[in-house]
Amino acid sequence: MICLVVYASLYPFTEWRDQGISPFAFLTAPLPKYWTGFDVAANLGGYMPLGFLLALSALRSRRVTWAVTVAVLASGLLSLCMESLQSYLPRRIPSNVDLALNIAGAWVGACVAWALEKLGIVDRWSRFRARWLAHDARGALVLLMLWPLALLFPASVPMGLGQVFERLELALADMLTDTPFLVWLPVREIELQPLVPGTELICVALGALIPCLLGYSVIRAIWQRAVFSLVILSLGIAASALSAALSYGPDHAWAWLDLPVQAGLWMALVLAFVLLPLGRRGASAFALLALAIHLGLLNQAPASAYFAQTLQTWEQGRFIRFHGIAQWLGWLWPYAALLYVLTRLSGREKPAAGGT
Repeated sequence: MICLVVYASLYPFTEWRDQGISPFAFLTAPLPKYWTGFDVAANLGGYMPLGFLLALSALRSRRVTWAVTVAVLASGLLSLCMESLQSYLPRRIPSNVDLALNIAGAWVGACVAWALEKLGIVDRWSRFRARWLAHDARGALVLLMLWPLALLFPASVPMGLGQVFERLELALADMLTDTPFLVWLPVREIELQPLVPGTELICVALGALIPCLLGYSVIRAIWQRAVFSLVILSLGIAASALSAALSYGPDHAWAWLDLPVQAGLWMALVLAFVLLPLGRRGASAFALLALAIHLGLLNQAPASAYFAQTLQTWEQGRFIRFHGIAQWLGWLWPYAALLYVLTRLSGREKPAAGGT
């Protein structure tokens, strides 16, 4: 979580310069004249998970008395460091208001952790995890929690994470410009062609099915898998709608849900229920197959012109704080999932009581 905060605070990590002023001058600067609700929510929300996790860690280690205080102090120190370093970045502006909001967000998160511990909800989660999930489910849980966040970055195909071929090709060509190695790059005889509706349908279906199969690889019972598949697909649809609303406005939140996408989502739901009886190892194998087909089809298509315009909105507009994180999640999530299922399949599955 700390790495994510550092990345969001210092992105894009370029054009560092010394302005000849103290990096802590922002602490006594006048309050900003302009601010937006988005900025307030971003600064509060960005540090709430950090405060929550730090306090929860202290609470679980029985340091109850100082858990909230330690979490807030540690988060405040991190925010102070990040704001001071922003003094050296031309695209970032340090702010005493941001610092205060970060500390307030950490305090709210820490208080939530304290309340959940006092109410016994954390212990209930531990018991729930033991009933529903295999003991080695940590990696899958991390990937599944990151999947909706990865969908927040606009994708040229809904549920289509991991479309990197065209960008890698362009980046490599730029890197090799003015070198004799440029001629080594393979030249395509024809340009990448947009996906036809049928192929788009398959990409959407596989993109939505992959997290279901990933969950099946660690979830014990069939009825639990059925509940999980409905929840994760709903989260994917909600994240895609939120991404469209942030990119194009609330009136266009559902503009991406055309006929091929609707058919692909229904196909994913049907396949998810058909594959409920799979064993955990079988679910990993099907996830590997789905990932391979999905990435193969998706990377044969170019990004649309509208997609390129959307990227400019994220890269140059108010999403600059989250552009880098969301972009990397959208690019790398399926490859991380691919590595995870390969690891599961390469090892010996340990027996789990009461599950498939």
